[in-house]
Amino acid sequence: MTTTLRPEGPEEAGADGGRTRRWRIMVNGRPVGGLRTSATPARGGTRVGSIAELEVREGHRRGRATVGALAAEEVLRSWGCGRIDVTVPADAEPALRLARALGYTETMRNLAKRLDDQPPPLPTELTHRPIGPAEYPAWRDASVAAYRERLTAAGATPAEAAERAAHDHHRALPAGPATPDTALRHLLDPDGRVLGSLWVALRQDVLPDGRLLAWVMLVEVAPEHRGRGHGRTLMHLAEHACRAAGVRDLGLNVFSDNTPALALYDSLGYRPTRRVLAKPLL
Repeated sequence: MTTTLRPEGPEEAGADGGRTRRWRIMVNGRPVGGLRTSATPARGGTRVGSIAELEVREGHRRGRATVGALAAEEVLRSWGCGRIDVTVPADAEPALRLARALGYTETMRNLAKRLDDQPPPLPTELTHRPIGPAEYPAWRDASVAAYRERLTAAGATPAEAAERAAHDHHRALPAGPATPDTALRHLLDPDGRVLGSLWVALRQDVLPDGRLLAWVMLVEVAPEHRGRGHGRTLMHLAEHACRAAGVRDLGLNVFSDNTPALALYDSLGYRPTRRVLAKPLL
């Protein structure tokens, strides 16, 4: 039997000027499932594609999802993509097995937590303050540089990492410290020295049941102050900011090779919700 892809409709404009299209998975001319291919604009010389909404109807599987995914890779290769990202629900074991069998490697995890009624106490000897207009430029430059380094470590080219870091940061904080529904904080020691910083988007998304989801965009401890529990304190501070804003669900991204951060978030009660896997197109 012959398995092919057939367009389900016209190509559409994707986010930020990208492109996307929905496809039917056909077996001998009959639809048995579908998927969607999308591609971002090329930034730093690399166009990144994604495969989503992959499904094959019960009774028609027998490797059709594998063939459909491989055909989608060819579509994305023809669109000029140098890498493909796929996002899989953390509990979707068949989808995870398929992605790994096709050569995808986990690069990032999405974690989330339902916050307790009472946020954890903060250390009395430490203080915190908003990052205001005077401090913001230096904090922004350091944050973009750190994000650029993490993207490069995760496999992005230096040019791609630089372009994406600057773009994502500006999109998330278009008005700097005055961006609505944003918490920017410095954590200070008793002498007023900055130990680390926190950035939380307080209304990042809406969950299917209508609850608001906040998102930790950045938690960073200064290198000379690491290993002293300040990352935990900053995460507790994030929970306080959420509670003050009336938000009870908090999520974040973490790179899969960041073992210390994964251990910290697990100890704080954060659990995986989605896994992001990537594959280079040679």
